[in-house]
Amino acid sequence: MTPNGPSTDVRTTARREVLISGASISGPALAYWLHRSGCAVTVVEKAGALRGGGYPIDIRGTAVEVVRRMGILPRLRDAHIDVRRCTFLDAEGGQVASLTPRAVAGGVEGRDLEVRRGDLAAILHALVRDDVEFLFGDSIDTLDQSGQGVDVTFRSGRRRTFDLVVGADGMHSTTREALFGPEERFHRHLGYGFALFTMPNTLGLSRELVMWNTPGKAAALYATGDNDEVHAFLTFHQPEPPSDALRNPDAQRDLVAAAFAGAGWEVPGMVGAMRDADDLFLDTAGQIRMPHWSSGRVALVGDAAYAPSFLTGQGSSLALAGAYVLANALATNRDHTAAFAAYERDLREFVAMNQALVDNGAATLFPTTARALEQRDAMLRGLVTLPSATPRPAHSALALPAFAHDGRPVPPSGAARARPVR
Repeated sequence: MTPNGPSTDVRTTARREVLISGASISGPALAYWLHRSGCAVTVVEKAGALRGGGYPIDIRGTAVEVVRRMGILPRLRDAHIDVRRCTFLDAEGGQVASLTPRAVAGGVEGRDLEVRRGDLAAILHALVRDDVEFLFGDSIDTLDQSGQGVDVTFRSGRRRTFDLVVGADGMHSTTREALFGPEERFHRHLGYGFALFTMPNTLGLSRELVMWNTPGKAAALYATGDNDEVHAFLTFHQPEPPSDALRNPDAQRDLVAAAFAGAGWEVPGMVGAMRDADDLFLDTAGQIRMPHWSSGRVALVGDAAYAPSFLTGQGSSLALAGAYVLANALATNRDHTAAFAAYERDLREFVAMNQALVDNGAATLFPTTARALEQRDAMLRGLVTLPSATPRPAHSALALPAFAHDGRPVPPSGAARARPVR
């Protein structure tokens, strides 16, 4: 669309031009489905290149059906980490319980997936890179909806006009802030801070997670293969979000070190490795809860609109499902107002169910009191005697409609129906 072109609401044959901000998970997934429906898609990403690495993420329930319809399920199965054990330790490093991952997370063996975030991002990028324009090393500076489209000025100085803009730029979305105001209006702090980084695999761990706990603190080492590095995870009770520390790398490290002062097991070595890590990521556990996910011709998807927090394990799954539902709504409704309303109507209950997991036991792995830790340990010991965990209904509580695509076949579904929630 050109700045002087007619409104997309009255055109019936023009190709809809859409800008997506963010090239991690929901952005490329949305780009795929929008391209399938005939849109001309541009993705802008502030990083200079595709981001590799990252902590392992889960693809569960409805999201598995999304990636199957995208044709990338075989590649993701090849990338599946297949962690075999989760071992929980007490304050002295003694074993509390050793379980299968599905017993802890409620996954479905042989169906749900766990992959490195960078592997999923690379697979999604490879799927769309020949059909979608990528602008790396740039970002949105201003949005102007006073005309018949969205006039966008980029940080680089370039200016373009799009029919629609979608913010897929994560929990700390600048697109959301530009449209709806400060993050504090929509952020629900869940009472934890955490740090992620990689460090040497000095314990020789292989395809396993080992987690140490004391009240209000947890330290985990996660070996995704037989590698010489492991993912390290430190989480601690933080009643109020440390907003100042999040903007200062040295303060970030000091905050975590202070939280774990005097801790046992391998924690001192982990804190030391954190201080030298070049991939440290520190944030708080929180959710984004918004009354609306769009304003005018601009919408939000994934964590930018409804981050569920790492405590649910559903961030990537919501991002994939949300991208599908949004693209399908736009393919079905030429009028963007009707499309965005359908997107919210069809997805909001699914989002609410998955965000509610934090209130229904998802945070029990990180007890904040001695009594709660005793109860959690008793629960874990009980799980050892069970054959498997029951899958959480929220993971699969969205029945995907057939995509209003451009005539290319979508593989037939074998199982994507909503399960009744009791």
